[in-house]
Amino acid sequence: MEISSKYIGSIIKEVRKDLKLTQSDVATICGTGLRFIIELENGKPSCQIDKSLHVLQSLGIKIGLSKPADSIINDF
Repeated sequence: MEISSKYIGSIIKEVRKDLKLTQSDVATICGTGLRFIIELENGKPSCQIDKSLHVLQSLGIKIGLSKPADSIINDF
């Protein structure tokens, strides 16, 4: 599955609702504005990465990264 800003936003929204939190609650917990949370949940692609990562971590959402295989790196 390709990870997109829309997908990340939908996961954030789902977890927030599972935790019975409002968007305003999440904004307060994370020290962001309500508008940022709304835009993040709606998948706005230009949301700041640092703030977005903070929201993910605050809600307990894990993300993973991996480096490409050596053969891909050597092709450059």
